[in-house]
Amino acid sequence: MRGFKILSLLFLIFNVITTGCETDNAQEKYERQQISDFIKALGDTTYVLYPSGLYYYEIVAGTGISPVDGDTAYIKYHTMFLDYVWFDFNKPPSVPYKWVVGIDAYPKGINEGLKLIRAGGKAKLLIPSSLAYGFVGLPNTVPGSTPVLCYIELVSVKTGPGK
Repeated sequence: MRGFKILSLLFLIFNVITTGCETDNAQEKYERQQISDFIKALGDTTYVLYPSGLYYYEIVAGTGISPVDGDTAYIKYHTMFLDYVWFDFNKPPSVPYKWVVGIDAYPKGINEGLKLIRAGGKAKLLIPSSLAYGFVGLPNTVPGSTPVLCYIELVSVKTGPGK
């Protein structure tokens, strides 16, 4: 009887693990399709896909420096779902938000995207959930496994300490 219980428990654990993986793969496939459909619907807009999964589209080329980890970026931004419903923006909109580049508490996709923009530039970042709010999401704001679109204007960059 004891062997049966252990075997049943092992089967249950195996079932949970394999089912969870299938769910993750299905969700990733669905998210990739959402992003692909979004880009196709734009027509002539060409996003650059980076190895991390970040999609980058430069709207206005900046002429200043690009920030690196430890620098402070002063940005104006608004972040939305792929249906263009906004859920976050710099407040008040006329005052740039102070963003320390490379801080893990921020979405990795925004940190990566900021390093591609030169001061004075504007860009769109199409960020998969793995670089945004992940499988869990942002409670009461962003559902888990949700890609987001972020418009960013890099107003200025203050180099970090020791640079």
